[in-house]
Amino acid sequence: MTSECSLRVRTYECDSYNHVNNANYLNYLEYARYEFLKDAGFDYPKAFQAGYGTYIARIEIDYKKPAFADDELVIKSRPIKKGAVSGIILQEIWRGEDLLIEAKVTWVFVDSKGAPVKIPPEWDVPGFRPE
Repeated sequence: MTSECSLRVRTYECDSYNHVNNANYLNYLEYARYEFLKDAGFDYPKAFQAGYGTYIARIEIDYKKPAFADDELVIKSRPIKKGAVSGIILQEIWRGEDLLIEAKVTWVFVDSKGAPVKIPPEWDVPGFRPE
């Protein structure tokens, strides 16, 4: 399953070089992961109320090309690895035909104390599994 969402770059996200500051890409990726969870059928607020959550354990980002103010970006997210407790989501940020960012995000399912825990069946949605 691949989830897609879009956003427009705001001027205040750009740095003195007039392109998006690299730290702002983390916000873009976070926004897209939340949309991915919804598209996958994972109800994060209900999981949190039930005492579960997901933590990000690692993010690897390859910056390929810059984005600029007013660029319309599309963020694609899809699972590429899934285990009993964790997984990896591949995220790409596109501007038209140009791939700007490629990120591999490792997530871990946790209990209310923040400890890694096997994903219970009711929260192990098919959208978490690679195609």
